[in-house]
Amino acid sequence: MSLVSISRKLSSQVSELVTQSEAAGQSCAAYIYNPLDYARVPHEKYLKQYGSSPKQVLLVGMNPGPFGMAQTGVPFGDVRMVSDFLHIQGPVKTPARQHPKRLIVGFDCARSEVSGTRLWGFARDRFHTAERFFERFFVVNYCPLVFMEDSARNLTPDKLPKNFKDPLLAVCDRALRETAQELRPEWVLGVGAFAQKQAERALSGLEIKVGTILHPSPASPAANRGWAEAVEKQLIELGITL
Repeated sequence: MSLVSISRKLSSQVSELVTQSEAAGQSCAAYIYNPLDYARVPHEKYLKQYGSSPKQVLLVGMNPGPFGMAQTGVPFGDVRMVSDFLHIQGPVKTPARQHPKRLIVGFDCARSEVSGTRLWGFARDRFHTAERFFERFFVVNYCPLVFMEDSARNLTPDKLPKNFKDPLLAVCDRALRETAQELRPEWVLGVGAFAQKQAERALSGLEIKVGTILHPSPASPAANRGWAEAVEKQLIELGITL
């Protein structure tokens, strides 16, 4: 199964869950965006361009950020990094219902995403070209949806109500497992503790080692003290040479 087919199935399944939840009057968030749908063109360019061969390490983020993958369809997808380092662009549609403070403008987004500039900046500085980085690494998000409160505050998947979260995690587990079976990594590393926990459950029984690296979020004091250096040290400690 190709990464594109896995992505399209996941997009359909999570959209169905959202529709069912809303029809039952039990919406889990004030606003929900699905960039696998409206940003499908650049998202699938990313999958086809860089995900067509086995990888040594699969990095797994939690879910899209409002100024990253929500805008570009690429995990940790800061606009400048996606355009200039990954050399990916493409038309991005808009969700049917948008928060006025979190409009989707695609590659016209002027805001940067710190997590994305740190992660892809590390890849650029350490490997120099995207092609060299993707010879061994690939990056995905565990959950493809963006959740927001009425205030536009980001709502992470672990904070969702159980009646929606449990079926959502089951769908995301299957997609991650299928992705790992396609890419056959030696390591799957959660970018942060939440993603690690989900990967451990989703990949149970597969001969894949699961670990974690520090999340690059500016909300993390440790990340703000030198994320790239900390992550390089973590990778070396796991035996992943750079």
